[in-house]
Amino acid sequence: MQQLSGLATQRGASVTSTVLLIIALGVAVKLMIAIVPAQIGDYQLTKTVSAQLNESNSNNETAKQFVERVNKQLSINADYDTKAEDLLVFTNKKTGQLAVRKEYAVTKNFFANVDIVNRFEGDITMATAE
Repeated sequence: MQQLSGLATQRGASVTSTVLLIIALGVAVKLMIAIVPAQIGDYQLTKTVSAQLNESNSNNETAKQFVERVNKQLSINADYDTKAEDLLVFTNKKTGQLAVRKEYAVTKNFFANVDIVNRFEGDITMATAE
C-alpha cells in the first residue's frame, strides 16, 4: 500500500470558499435591492404615461392638459416626488397627436460612496400607448 505523505483528499468547501460565497451573495442581493425597485418604478411610470397619453389624444387635449393629467395620476398613485415636467419631453405637441420621450435617472447608494445610477430613456407615442 502506498502511503500519502500527509496529503488528504478534500471533500466539501473550504472556509475561504464559503466566506467568498457569502460575500458574493451579499453583493448580489445588495445589487438587486438597488436595481429592481427602479426597474419596477420605470415600468409603472411608463404604463401610467402611456394610458394618460392615449386618453389625452382620444380627448384631443393639449400638452398642458396632458401634463396636468399625468401629475394628477401620479398624485393618486402616491408618487408625490415625481413631476411629469421633470421626466417627460414632448416630441410632438399637436393636439390629438401628442408624443413624449421619457428621460430620467434614479440613483441609489450601493456601498459607502459608490452609487448605482439607473438611466431610463424611451419614446412614448400613440402606437406604444395602445
